[in-house]
Amino acid sequence: MDFRLTDMTDDEIAQELSVVEPLTDSVRDLIDAVIRTEVDDDVLIAAREQIDAVVTSLRGNQKPGSYGVPFTRKLHGMPYGNAAVGKRNAIAPPLRVEHHDDGSATSEVVLGAAYEGPAGLVHGGISAMLLDQLLGEVVSVSQGVPCFTGTLTVKYLRPTPLGPLSLRAETTGSEGRKFFVHAEISDAEGPTVTAEGIMISPANMPRHEELKRLRAELAASAE
Repeated sequence: MDFRLTDMTDDEIAQELSVVEPLTDSVRDLIDAVIRTEVDDDVLIAAREQIDAVVTSLRGNQKPGSYGVPFTRKLHGMPYGNAAVGKRNAIAPPLRVEHHDDGSATSEVVLGAAYEGPAGLVHGGISAMLLDQLLGEVVSVSQGVPCFTGTLTVKYLRPTPLGPLSLRAETTGSEGRKFFVHAEISDAEGPTVTAEGIMISPANMPRHEELKRLRAELAASAE
C-alpha cells in the first residue's frame, strides 16, 4: 500500500487545498453538466475539444499510478484520491466526516445525478461505499489505528432518494483486533440503508501508546 511520509506543513497543505478543492468542485460540476445537458451536438463537440486540451495540460506533470496516502510528520493522512472522500477526486461524493466525543461519526451529503441508480434514486453500490467509508473512519479515528473492512452487511430498507442525506456510524463492540460497527443513511423521513460491519486492525499495526510515541518522535525530528 502506498503510505508515505511528506514534509508538507499545515500552511502548505492549506494552500494546496485552496487551489485543488475548487478545481475538483469544478470537475464535479462538469460531470453533472455532461449527464444532464441537452445542448446541440456542435456545442458538445466544442466542449470535448476544450476538455481534451485541459487534460493534456494537466498531464504535463503528474505522478505515476495512484495518488496513495501521504502522511505528515504529525501523522495527518491525506487520502486525496479516495473514491468516497478524496479531495482531488471529482467522482467522489463531497463527503466530509465529522467525529464526535462519544466516538460516533456523522456526515451530511447531497447526492446528485452522478450517483443515480434507479431513476431519481441513489445507486445501491454508492450507498454501500459511503457506509463502508464511514464505518472504517469511525473505528480508525476512535481507536487511533488504521482499520480495514473484514465484512460488510448492507440492508436496504427502502429506496434512497437523490438529494440531501445524513449518515451516522458508531462502534458497538470489539474482540481483539476486530471491531463491530453500525452505520445508517437517512433522508428526511428516517433511515433508508443500514450496515453492520467488522473492521480489523492488522496485526503489525502499532496501537495507541506506540502511536503516541511515534508522533512525538516525528514531531521532535521536524523541529
